[in-house]
Amino acid sequence: MANTPQAKKRARQNDNRRVHNHAIRTRMRTAIKGFLKAVEAKDKDAASAAYKATVSFVDRVANKGLHHRNRAARLKNRLNNRLRNMA
Repeated sequence: MANTPQAKKRARQNDNRRVHNHAIRTRMRTAIKGFLKAVEAKDKDAASAAYKATVSFVDRVANKGLHHRNRAARLKNRLNNRLRNMA
């Protein structure tokens, strides 16, 4: 338990950041699921639009430090392979 004022403030900040990061991570997973649904439906136009939005979001998450840039690159590569293998 935090005793000093600065430790109490850090605990508050960590809680706020955890909630914020959780929301961003959830939005990223939702975007990926939307892309995968478009791929499974074999809707090329919707899949390419969802791919662009998802890749953009993954890049933003990586830039904020929520995920490592190599993990983001690996994820984008896997999504791109799914899009290419649709045809």
